Amino acid sequence: MFRRSLITTLTAWFSCLAPVLASGEGGHHALPLDAQQLFGPFTNSTIMVWLTVGLIVLFCQAATRKMALVPAGFQNFAEWLFESLYDFLGGLMGEHLTKRVFWFFGSVFFFILVNNYMGLIPGVGTLGWNTVDAHGHHGFTPWLRGANADINMTAAMAFTFAILWFYWAITENGFKAFVAHIFAPKGSFHGIMLAMMVPIFLFVGVLEVISIAIRPVALTFRLFGNIYGGEQTLEKLMALVPEKIAFLPALPFYFMELLVGFVQALVFTLLCAIFLKLICDHGDEEHH
Repeated sequence: MFRRSLITTLTAWFSCLAPVLASGEGGHHALPLDAQQLFGPFTNSTIMVWLTVGLIVLFCQAATRKMALVPAGFQNFAEWLFESLYDFLGGLMGEHLTKRVFWFFGSVFFFILVNNYMGLIPGVGTLGWNTVDAHGHHGFTPWLRGANADINMTAAMAFTFAILWFYWAITENGFKAFVAHIFAPKGSFHGIMLAMMVPIFLFVGVLEVISIAIRPVALTFRLFGNIYGGEQTLEKLMALVPEKIAFLPALPFYFMELLVGFVQALVFTLLCAIFLKLICDHGDEEHH
């Protein structure tokens, strides 16, 4: 009896969502590559970023409103979230490095995660107004757009990490050791063997510099491509059937996108942590 009532409720709920998901002239509008301007310098992805930041701020305020030495309720849930991520990064980068950089990695992970899930709310990308340009061409401007489906947002995070990576790498190693980590021969060589290995490791260092330069670009397009592609997939699936049942073919992929949103936030954070750990790896040396 309960199962039948649950199925009936879910069917009615998604039936109500169908007009929202398929709103707009013609029912379906392909998501453009670039964010669209709403007013002044602000785009629909900018508005989504503000909403995401506001939601995160409200979450933090709710979790710290009644702080207790023995956490309970919402505070306990929030501490579990942050401690789980902290312990995960600590096992990868070590206690010293994690303690220093967690403010950035924790912020990036939850910011990407919330942004990904906010982009899946029914109506995001499908509710907006129809437009007509000076040439009489009809268009559609959504009021909201998933922030990570805007390459400017993913590039901002990736290149911010690239700048911080240089700062952390140099301050952890020292400038001389930082350069040596990239270009100097690894291992103990003497005499003619050292003379042979120096040009080899110099060439390897050049390749490493190219790899370092490519990393923020790869981070940018990996996150953007997965989120933008997922939203486009949902839109195309909804266009396959009549408007009233447009939600049905997209529904299984919608729940898969919930998993993808978490995985992409974790992958971005994990790759940044690995890049930093590789340059700050001192072997068995301990920090005091």
